[in-house]
Amino acid sequence: MTERDFVGYGSNPPAVQWPNNAKIAVSVVVNYEEGSEYSTLDGDPTGEASGESPSAVPLGERDLANESFFEYGSRVGVWRIMNLLDRYNIKGTFYACALALERNPEVGPEIVRRGHEVMGHGNRWEEYYKMDRDAERTAIREAVASMTRTTGQRPLGWYTRYGPSVNTRELVVEEGGFEYDCNAYNDDLPYYTQVRDKPWLVVPYSLEVNDYKFWRGDLITPGDFFEVAKASFDMLYEEGTTHPKMMSVGLHCRIVGKPSRAHGLDRFLKYASEKEEVWFARRLDIARWWRENYPP
Repeated sequence: MTERDFVGYGSNPPAVQWPNNAKIAVSVVVNYEEGSEYSTLDGDPTGEASGESPSAVPLGERDLANESFFEYGSRVGVWRIMNLLDRYNIKGTFYACALALERNPEVGPEIVRRGHEVMGHGNRWEEYYKMDRDAERTAIREAVASMTRTTGQRPLGWYTRYGPSVNTRELVVEEGGFEYDCNAYNDDLPYYTQVRDKPWLVVPYSLEVNDYKFWRGDLITPGDFFEVAKASFDMLYEEGTTHPKMMSVGLHCRIVGKPSRAHGLDRFLKYASEKEEVWFARRLDIARWWRENYPP
């Protein structure tokens, strides 16, 4: 694990040139986790604790209500989000858990057919910082094999639930087939770090514009989501006149996939897509553009 870097690009970030001289690169990320969360049916001691509303079901017992919140994302939400992206011809990145794709076999191929990227988000929706090195290595390999079967493509990026372990980045590099990871929140631009004395590309993520805040109570109305997303976009778009950067929009099928919240997402996608000089890009596209134009 590398030392912490508090400096980054500092007061003089690079004057990045995105494709077609875009002022901003907008990365829409759809987290597809439904069916891979903790479940007593899968042998876990307790079911998933996070949900739409607090539960009174004792730990260790099946929480059918909470299970159904997750099922909504797989049954309905993922299709509503993909249809919205189609409406504006936006290609995004799906942070997908392998088991979730196995349990709804139609989703993986359809993500690929519509032109989106399927990125590794774990074998299950689980915390890899709780695992030892060997267990995490096995989980990464199993996820790659499973996702290759279910989608026809292997994942080229990696992002873990809640944050990486101290071993994650080294194990991703060791696996040999990945091109980048998103396990950082520390910049508005991609950057290189060192893994075993070799440069490694990080495309940082952000939780600033993330629908999970609906479940935390930080966002209440669809307008709240729109205003937060618009403010982030407007600030970065203005800065992009001289120093273009990237913006991450984090979505969950079981959350923003609900009708009213999807309306807020629709408003933002319409707003941003009507602006000139905006590059809606998959994270893989951003990674490859960066490597080609800004090599280590």
